[in-house]
Amino acid sequence: MNEAGKNIGQAINRVDGILKVTGTAKYATDYEIKNTVYAVIFKSTIAAGEIISIDAGTAEKAPGVLAVITHKNAPKLNVGGGIRGGALLQGPNIEFYGQHIGLVVAETFEQARFASRLVKIDYKKTAAKVNFRQHQKEAVTPKDKDKADVIRGDAETAMLNAEYTIAATYETPIEHHQPMEPHATIAVWEGEKLTLYNGSQIVNGAQMAAASTLSIKPENVRIISPHIGGGFGSKGGQWANMVLTAIAAKMVNRPVKLALTRQQMFNSVGLRQSNSQKIRLAATKEGKLTALIHETTTHSAINGEFVEPCGDCSKLMYEVPHSLIAYRVVPMHIILPTYTRGPGKSTGSFALESAMDELAFKLKIDPIDFRLKNEPATDPSNGKPWSSRTTVQCLTEGAKAFGWERRKMEPRQHQEGDYLIGYGVACGTYPARQRDSSAIIKLNRKGSDVTAIIELAASDLGTGTHTILAQTAADALGLQVNKIDVKIGDSALPPAAGSVGSVGAASFSNAVNDACVKITEELIAKSGKQFFARPTAAQMMISENITQFQTRVDAKPPAGADKYSSHSFNANFAEVWVNNVTGMVKIPRFLAVTGAGRILNPKTASSQIIGGIVWGIGMALTEESVIDPRWGNFITRSFADYHVPSNLDIGTIETIFINEEDRMVNKLGVKGIGEVGIVGVAAAVANAIFNATGKRVRELPVTPDKLL
Repeated sequence: MNEAGKNIGQAINRVDGILKVTGTAKYATDYEIKNTVYAVIFKSTIAAGEIISIDAGTAEKAPGVLAVITHKNAPKLNVGGGIRGGALLQGPNIEFYGQHIGLVVAETFEQARFASRLVKIDYKKTAAKVNFRQHQKEAVTPKDKDKADVIRGDAETAMLNAEYTIAATYETPIEHHQPMEPHATIAVWEGEKLTLYNGSQIVNGAQMAAASTLSIKPENVRIISPHIGGGFGSKGGQWANMVLTAIAAKMVNRPVKLALTRQQMFNSVGLRQSNSQKIRLAATKEGKLTALIHETTTHSAINGEFVEPCGDCSKLMYEVPHSLIAYRVVPMHIILPTYTRGPGKSTGSFALESAMDELAFKLKIDPIDFRLKNEPATDPSNGKPWSSRTTVQCLTEGAKAFGWERRKMEPRQHQEGDYLIGYGVACGTYPARQRDSSAIIKLNRKGSDVTAIIELAASDLGTGTHTILAQTAADALGLQVNKIDVKIGDSALPPAAGSVGSVGAASFSNAVNDACVKITEELIAKSGKQFFARPTAAQMMISENITQFQTRVDAKPPAGADKYSSHSFNANFAEVWVNNVTGMVKIPRFLAVTGAGRILNPKTASSQIIGGIVWGIGMALTEESVIDPRWGNFITRSFADYHVPSNLDIGTIETIFINEEDRMVNKLGVKGIGEVGIVGVAAAVANAIFNATGKRVRELPVTPDKLL
């Protein structure tokens, strides 16, 4: 155990680690509630049309069944209440394959599942738009004003006058979030008050969405979510399954548990949409970029719009006088896309960083040197000064650690046996932001033993929130970490930002730090004494003989933070071995160098980056959700056919953090790392594959058939 005051920046073990490894950490469906019954959702087997009739008679008579709920008997809900993707049983219309059309509630899960298969549905089927490539020409300008064309200078003219240009289209497929803990809820009504045990990346967001959709007061809804088994964006917004659990519990007057199956996850909680990105770059023979055009065509749902911001990295990564960032979208009969780890930046960086590699090769300039030549002094997208920017350090330090000097510019120059060996590099970025969050600190003393309780409605996806908040409070209060009890994941606690968009750590830790500073100042003021050396809150509790004391703070980003452009940055280095006979790709070595401000805990931070790299490797080589164009359903709907990298697919991963102090972004100088860890990874792998084989694959995933 570290000394008080020396915890931030240390690789302290997770304070909830024992709970995790002993299986006593409680997730959404782990709570034992008396008289709980079970619900199972049944789904549409067409992608477009309407339900003509539902025969639930046999299901209703099945053993243990308490209710069969469909649009025929479901209560009226506020469909604009913040639940994503529709599917709230509010009518007969079908807008995508797998849309929720009902649920069975029974005494046991097995009874509910059996009865759900007895419900007979007749449909009137209509033509469905499910083939993205077939309908790309129908793309229109997005409704979202944030996705309007962004024009700087005259990119088209600059392209015509350029010495060197490239133009290429990069394709990324549909991907799915597949957290270890599928989406699940227990709903309990006590009169007009509703408690939802539900994995929620934004605890207060889930509370507001449930209250608004059910048309009840927010204070009558409580979300309990102390531990979450992953989410990756899918648990950032809330989906119909949470509210359907609540209405089922209301209708049968019993607590109800509903957990999505792994197969149901594929068409219940959104996805990362397929993107077709056309990039054109222009440069002088010396390697200075003169123009950049990044045009994304994508798809969204018939009943709503979500467009991944694939052009975000292109707006600010490099100094380019002339640029165009544009989006077009095709409404389709597929579930609404949503935020997925590194939204827009992970997919957009594959296109941008692959294109940078292509142009560097055409110019015969080292791809690291090419990037360094185009380093912007200020944010090109808005002219703001950087609060800090570490791209140069990430590239140069990474090159040394990786052994970049061994790379040959010409492909196919390094072979061992049947394997062609190549090296690739790619950069990434993600915004760094602090969001409003409140916190309560409660101090207790028994004799000379002072302990603290930290309370805020933060969330922990498994990323270490409990631990970094204990470290922050321990240092600010003058206590050891084991004297801090962190209570989070409950909407009854002070409201907080969510674990989304890499705002969690910065928002939560600064709120806790502010609360600790405030309680120390209040204790000093209460004593009426002056001190030559500022005492800690723990010392004040003892010296002033105080047994209990607490305070609350409502923390906000620093004044003037919006005057700066604040981001985390990285550089990714991949070594690949490509079998010249089979086309199989191995990645024995990967290095990520990240500049993310002050690192609160190197162990949990490194774990976050490794997780991002693993998914990035999956994005590059294995992950792809495929739709059957005849029906509109996913052919890939289990881990047997949706291929997530396993241990044998991953070699040695090394993480390095740049020592960076950024006092503009927030008081503690904390930036997010959860999102940036995946950004640029797929491009680094694809660029390494080109260096190994001389084959440029612009369509992910890079499978053996594309290399042979």
